[in-house]
Amino acid sequence: MAASSETAYIVFDTESVVDGALLGRVLYPGTPLTPGKAVEQLEKELRGADPEGKAFIPVSFHVPVSIGVARIARDYRLLDLSCLDAPRFDPRRMVELFWKGVQHYEHSSLVTFNGRGFDLPLLTLSAFRFGLSCPRYFDDPDKFGFRYRFSPKHLDLMEWITEFGAVRLKGGLNLLAKMLGKPGKMETRGDQVARLYAEGKVQEINDYCLHDVLDTYFVFLRTRVLAGRISLEEEQTLVGELRGWLTERAKAQPAIGKYVDSFGTWNPIPFE
Repeated sequence: MAASSETAYIVFDTESVVDGALLGRVLYPGTPLTPGKAVEQLEKELRGADPEGKAFIPVSFHVPVSIGVARIARDYRLLDLSCLDAPRFDPRRMVELFWKGVQHYEHSSLVTFNGRGFDLPLLTLSAFRFGLSCPRYFDDPDKFGFRYRFSPKHLDLMEWITEFGAVRLKGGLNLLAKMLGKPGKMETRGDQVARLYAEGKVQEINDYCLHDVLDTYFVFLRTRVLAGRISLEEEQTLVGELRGWLTERAKAQPAIGKYVDSFGTWNPIPFE
């Protein structure tokens, strides 16, 4: 693909784990709880307070362990796809590379799925923790800049498709990807990340993150059809080109091969 094209969009996704030590210092000071037990205690409290028994610990206690990024050209072609700081995946270095990228690609917009609700708060708090700067994002003089909810500089696809939170999108990114015949969730899911990290399977987490980035990209393309930026025929041409590009890239990145092997055909007919 045309690697010389200007980067117009940065599609990204993150995976994270809870910093149990920080959580314990903040919520359970003076108790004998270990970091692991502090996490278990908060999860127990959250499950008890949630009607559905869910226990997702707030983003304020999370640390990124994967940041997957795709650079997209103005004509919506994929320019590059990677997980930052591979194969070390050091949290500080990953966060530093992300914000450097936002600063460097000065004509780019961010594209996420639930990025306003999770990924950007995670990366903002991580920049605060590590003492990192990104004036283009944090000191944007434009009142409709990155941090404005309806900004063209950040397209949160979940908000866009739900009328900015007017309805709940049951199924999330997985639903939308599968609507398009793309893999969506395969063997790994978000609630398995903590266990995989504890087992030292950081590469597996990053492979999963890369798959989510690709799903996000394909959903982004379809929203551009809805918005009239490209035609359905142009979208399908891009999808066909990308499948070939990914097949070639899979020779060096096995995780991409797994995604391509699960690549389906778009069939919009209901009930089939």
